[in-house]
Amino acid sequence: MKKALIIVDVQNDFCDGGALAVPGADEIIPYINLLTRDNEYDEIILTQDWHPANHKSFASNNNRNVGETIQLNGTSQFMWPDHCVQGTFGADFREALDRSKATHIVQKGKNPEIDSYSAFQDNNHFMKTDLDDYLKYHDIKLVEICGLALDYCVKFTCLDAVRNGYITCLHFNGTRAVNVKPDNGKDTVYQLVESGVSILA
Repeated sequence: MKKALIIVDVQNDFCDGGALAVPGADEIIPYINLLTRDNEYDEIILTQDWHPANHKSFASNNNRNVGETIQLNGTSQFMWPDHCVQGTFGADFREALDRSKATHIVQKGKNPEIDSYSAFQDNNHFMKTDLDDYLKYHDIKLVEICGLALDYCVKFTCLDAVRNGYITCLHFNGTRAVNVKPDNGKDTVYQLVESGVSILA
């Protein structure tokens, strides 16, 4: 059975010192590097938040405060600080991340009108990325997922992987949560298990 590793958004803005730093983000990088080095994956895919500067998920573009929630194109949108703006240092992959065996990069969040947590599609399910087509073209049946952040982009990538018919596993030691609310990470794990995702410790 052919398998892929999907490494979600290990970018400077989500790591220590970044605009939207996830607590403990840098701690997972050695674990992820071991996965890429020691496991024989048929594909290793990196995802990259790649926002235009005028993205509507940014509080600054809506005259709102970070942490507020608004309605954006019919769906609730949390207001984030500006992050992972195309072409900036913050959008670059973390230097410590070993990308030498990566076979594909999926950029997401490029439409300024709609946020995109999942690596498969935007939050409104209007537009797909090329990830599903890429996996199917390469006959991938099983995906293992790690990266940032557990309670947002990792969660929705896992859920969409299940919906698209992949055997889906989460590397628990290869992810960290934002925890906007204290239990978000823990609640996410329960939700993923209930949805058919296997948790790899």
